[in-house]
Amino acid sequence: MTSKFLTVIISLFIAGSLQASPKIEHWQTSNGANVYFVAAPELPMVDLEVVFDAGSARDGDLSGTALLTNAMLNEGAAGLNTNEIAAEFENVGAQFSNSSERDMTVFSMRSLTADFALKPALATFTKVLTQPDFPASSFERMQKQMLIGLQAEKQSPAAIASRAFYTNLYGKHPYAGMPSGDEASVQKINIAALKAFYKQYYVAKNATVVLVGALNTQQAKDIAEQVLKGLPAGNKASPVAHVDEMISAQNIVIQYPSSQTHIVMGQPGASRHDPDYFALYVGNHILGGSGLVSQLSNEIREKRGLSYSVYSFFRPMRESGPYQFGLQTRNDQAKEALDVMQKTLNDFISKGPSEAELTAAKQNITGGFALRVDSNNKIADYTAMIGFYGLPLDYLENFNAKINAVTIEQIKDAFARRVHPDKMVTILVGGQTE
Repeated sequence: MTSKFLTVIISLFIAGSLQASPKIEHWQTSNGANVYFVAAPELPMVDLEVVFDAGSARDGDLSGTALLTNAMLNEGAAGLNTNEIAAEFENVGAQFSNSSERDMTVFSMRSLTADFALKPALATFTKVLTQPDFPASSFERMQKQMLIGLQAEKQSPAAIASRAFYTNLYGKHPYAGMPSGDEASVQKINIAALKAFYKQYYVAKNATVVLVGALNTQQAKDIAEQVLKGLPAGNKASPVAHVDEMISAQNIVIQYPSSQTHIVMGQPGASRHDPDYFALYVGNHILGGSGLVSQLSNEIREKRGLSYSVYSFFRPMRESGPYQFGLQTRNDQAKEALDVMQKTLNDFISKGPSEAELTAAKQNITGGFALRVDSNNKIADYTAMIGFYGLPLDYLENFNAKINAVTIEQIKDAFARRVHPDKMVTILVGGQTE
């Protein structure tokens, strides 16, 4: 059995039969992990995600620690090397992945539910999660790869702009650091630091387990117990510090030998529990989140041809994630493009959207909702977000109703109170810019 066969199996089943609003069951394992389960009997497979509150916000003085710890877990576990781990998954058609962001670190597995596939896949997954070896040879290789990646960033105006944006937006807050760290910090990281990070944060009470697939509740309970049985209960990570609002504007120009200027602008935006979230989300969809039909695209691309694309988005996290705007334009057009972007934002705050724009936005968002949950892995991702951030279990069920309830007055009120064009970080990376 190979992963290619698993892909064929998946393609034979159309996920349109999945529930539009899946029912989420919730409980805790015996050692304190939160578990979220969605029964999806249509496909003979299961998606498993284990999420730890162990993202780069927990790096402390050694930025890059969370990402490197996450990357090392499948480099060696229970005496198996990285090639043997990969082979064990591949031999039964299972797919494994891992990643690390600012708030969280994630381990995912997809497998057929037949015993010949699921049992050995779960055994390997459990070894990776609970018995990492942190082999020295792999550590040296991964550390070098991270340093090479950081060097490559210096050749990317977009990466330079993103790093400068987060650094200046968040200052001393843990969100200021990039998950990939910086050269000085990554060079200081050693295996002992990774083991200490793992010991503190890879514990059951700091974990969220998500299962979506052709299982019954008892099977899901047994799997959740199995994959975390080797972890101590431990303690949940302490709360992330509150993000302060900007008190003044910051304008930073970084010279780079290119014909194009990358512009990134923004401020702290919204958290996952923000009471204004839906008004801000729908409003931004109209302003800059709906691609070529957004107000920003109309003003900057269609009317003036200043940029091929322009965007804005909220990235809600445990605390206030960024509200970010961006575009790329010719050096000689950078000031004009930035001026138009700022004016369009100011106009939107003062006038709000039209009824026609609001109606179109609601139709677009709710009309595309089915595609957000049209497969097991998408449902697993959403369920993991719900579980990790402690959102209501009926979040998906009520999503469209929340969108449709948003009014023009709510959008204008939320943007007037929450978005401050005169207190934003603006980064320009490119050639001669004003």
